[in-house]
Amino acid sequence: MIPVGLQLYSIREDCARDLPRTLEAVAQMGYAGVEFAGYYGYGAKELRGLLDGVGLKCCGTHIGLNTLLGDELPRTVEFNQVLGNEYLIVPGLEEARRSSRAAWLDTAQIFDEIAERLQPFGMRTGYHNHWVEFQPMDGELPWDTFFGNTRRDVIMQLDIGNALHGGGDPIPYIARYPGRAITVHLKEHSATDSTALIGEGDVPWQRVFDLCESEGKTEWYIVEQESYKYPPLEVVARCLDHLRGMGKA
Repeated sequence: MIPVGLQLYSIREDCARDLPRTLEAVAQMGYAGVEFAGYYGYGAKELRGLLDGVGLKCCGTHIGLNTLLGDELPRTVEFNQVLGNEYLIVPGLEEARRSSRAAWLDTAQIFDEIAERLQPFGMRTGYHNHWVEFQPMDGELPWDTFFGNTRRDVIMQLDIGNALHGGGDPIPYIARYPGRAITVHLKEHSATDSTALIGEGDVPWQRVFDLCESEGKTEWYIVEQESYKYPPLEVVARCLDHLRGMGKA
């Protein structure tokens, strides 16, 4: 059974108001871990204490590429060692690093260099898509330009809903780049309901799960919800319940 984590951006306002109680609520729902997108003013030791106190693991963090470059990298490594996190995921790039195929190739080389520097610490870097990565550029999808030219240990963090929103079909990429979908964002997409929760839209979830659990070598499923038909905490609880109904939590 692949553990299910929650991207805390889904409930960012609750986290900002009261992170300890919000993490406790997430644990009580049955999530196994959380992925950070900001630390709400807490240090690494404080965060680790909060997670340990409610039995949650850190299944990743979304951080800027700048925190993985040069002299910033050792500080980032130290912070995440304390946090107990091995997945350092970049959730987007500035325009200059993705404006052309050549820019994507240069960015791929940078990620390779980061991945090599992280190896001694048992950590991995990776990239998370929005929708631009599945729009053709110079005769190729940027997703292929990037992952076709990076090391196998650079994590391909597919966001299913984001890619479908951009008109792409991300699911075949789990097999095209085997062993690289180490963490996967479970986000619904619906042509008719912008607030659809996991299991209420158009994503063929069983196909996603089958590939993740075979070709993808996925270590974490991570729920992310950015639209709300209920209060955010209720939304992420319902998403987890839907996954339970699919036998995935």
